[in-house]
Amino acid sequence: MLKGKHIVLGITGGIAAYKSVMLLRLFVKAGAEVQVVMTPSAKEFITPVTLSSLSGKPVISEFFTANTGEWHSHVDLGLWADAMVIAPLTASTMGKMASGVADNMLVTSYLSTRAKVFAAPAMDLDMWRHPSSQRNLSVLRSDGVEIIEPEAGELASGLVGKGRMEEPEVIFSRVSSWLTKKDVLKGKRYLVTAGPTYENIDPVRFIGNHSSGKMGFAIASALASFGAEVHLVSGPVSLPTPSGNVVRTDVVNAREMLTASEAVFQSCDGAVFCAAVADYAPVVCEERKIKREKLDRITLELVKNPDISATIGMMKSSGQRLVGFALETDNEFDNAVGKMQRKGLDWIALNSLREAGAGFRTDTNRVTLISAQGAVTEIPLMSKTEVARRIVEECFL
Repeated sequence: MLKGKHIVLGITGGIAAYKSVMLLRLFVKAGAEVQVVMTPSAKEFITPVTLSSLSGKPVISEFFTANTGEWHSHVDLGLWADAMVIAPLTASTMGKMASGVADNMLVTSYLSTRAKVFAAPAMDLDMWRHPSSQRNLSVLRSDGVEIIEPEAGELASGLVGKGRMEEPEVIFSRVSSWLTKKDVLKGKRYLVTAGPTYENIDPVRFIGNHSSGKMGFAIASALASFGAEVHLVSGPVSLPTPSGNVVRTDVVNAREMLTASEAVFQSCDGAVFCAAVADYAPVVCEERKIKREKLDRITLELVKNPDISATIGMMKSSGQRLVGFALETDNEFDNAVGKMQRKGLDWIALNSLREAGAGFRTDTNRVTLISAQGAVTEIPLMSKTEVARRIVEECFL
């Protein structure tokens, strides 16, 4: 399954290091060649002898071997790897990776690698929730690291909450899935729309919505991770462009988004319409700011915006696949199916504002994926990164 694949397994100093033994065994059993790199503190939790006996390679921890002076090249190691997996990832190493503090072999190898990096954090629940940890996670995600989020459960401290490293079988599945499918969309091109649109009332005010763009950006990142070229058309958001072969066009309003989408769609193999497009726009945008002192009440006349997914749907050829999103508050399933049929979509991802942890401005989502043929796939509540990967695998792989 993984024969010929090279994996660097990074292990840091946390109690979850014992799970890395099973993860290493799974990679080796699947045929991968694995080089273990440990931080010095990781050796307090698990011995290099155990790991080297399973991998068939000496464990690397220091920059050189003390008794022979043999140099361990982090550059060569980074070029050798097809994937780098850091499990567990402690709060300390996470901070070093986010800040580029290369004071050990593991972080130096991370900074040198060109390979895809997966990281499975493990820490106490208050450490996980701390603003500094969440900032560092955000930095790593924007740098292209795929975070395999921890589970909730009983922790080593005796507390109960999120922070347990994900099980080795799940980590193995995520990494092996990527390694075996990473180029499956090479040569394909996709359009992704993301974020809100702002429809100006005057130079400083607009009609908009609460979309952060996180779901659409995660979709673009997932497509690129499987080798596709992505044309990302984004409304006003504060997110960095996903890593990989992603070309980004920034727009403000619905008409600009439609124009940018039409310009690239015919050369694409499909599209994902994830943007929360404003349905209406003011008929008139005032040239100057409306002064509240002059008016006790104002009336806005609105006109319907063009329907981007329906317009693109009319352009679709037989070989192109279209995926839309439906955010509903009532009659969710029927409304989503109706939207899919009206707009000529092949799939629609339904989520509801009534679902805790789903919808706007969250890092998680839960969707029901419905196909035009009637197939229904429930994707449970998980990170938007993982939801995006599941949608891409279901609709395009």
